[in-house]
Amino acid sequence: MKIVRYEDVSPQPVTQEGADQVNIRWLIAKEDGAPHFAMRLFEIKPGGHTPIHRHSNEHEVFFLEGEAAVVRDGKEVPVSPGTAVYVPPDEEHGFINRGKGVVRMLCMVPI
Repeated sequence: MKIVRYEDVSPQPVTQEGADQVNIRWLIAKEDGAPHFAMRLFEIKPGGHTPIHRHSNEHEVFFLEGEAAVVRDGKEVPVSPGTAVYVPPDEEHGFINRGKGVVRMLCMVPI
C-alpha cells in the first residue's frame, strides 16, 4: 500500500509540445505496483494550458481547484472545482487555465 500527500511528490514539467506552464505529479503509478491505473495530479499555472491532443486510451479527470476550460470539438467548455470529465479514447481535447490561480486536477489513466 502507498499513502502519500501530493505535496510530497515532486512536480515535473510537462514537456509535450504545445504544453505551457503545466506540471505533473505521479501520485500512483506502475512503479508503485498499480497494475491497471495511474493517478496523476496536473497543476496548470495562470495562462497555462495542455496541448490539444488525442490518444488511444480513455481518462477520467476531476477538477479540484481553479477556473479552467476543457477544449472539446474545438470549443471551450468552462469547468470549476467539483467537475468530473470523462474523455473517451481518440477524442481530441485539452485543458486551459482561465483564472488567476493554479488549476489542480486529478487525471486517472490506464497503464
